[in-house]
Amino acid sequence: MQPSQACFDLVAKFEGFRAHAYLCPAGVWTIGYGFTKGVKKGDTITKGQADARLAHELDDFADDVKKLVKVPLKQCQFDALVSFAFNVGVGALRDSTLLKLLNAGNYAGAADQFTRWNKAGGKVLPGLVTRRAAEKEMFLSC
Repeated sequence: MQPSQACFDLVAKFEGFRAHAYLCPAGVWTIGYGFTKGVKKGDTITKGQADARLAHELDDFADDVKKLVKVPLKQCQFDALVSFAFNVGVGALRDSTLLKLLNAGNYAGAADQFTRWNKAGGKVLPGLVTRRAAEKEMFLSC
């Protein structure tokens, strides 16, 4: 299973495209669609480069999700988890109650966990509240 166009679109929508490096709310240099690896002040990226990098990075996160999840997933569930992992990191997903519930076969309980992940730097961010609601909705949509 690979991330669908719906996954790409969800991540792109919530990350937003930024051609110039900026400090995100958590104080990390970020560029493109929320890329942080190797980003430093003054970096730039084109939309085409960012689209290609996003597709590549989503494939990498998809590989991680496949390794962590031990139960069958539908495409919408897989896409929601890839978006979530892209945003919070694979380590956070690996250690999450969301994953523990999912791997125990409690799909509904796992879905309810998305909305708990609404903070950055210890503060609730409206954008994360909206994103988690969209990921939960995607997870439950099939």
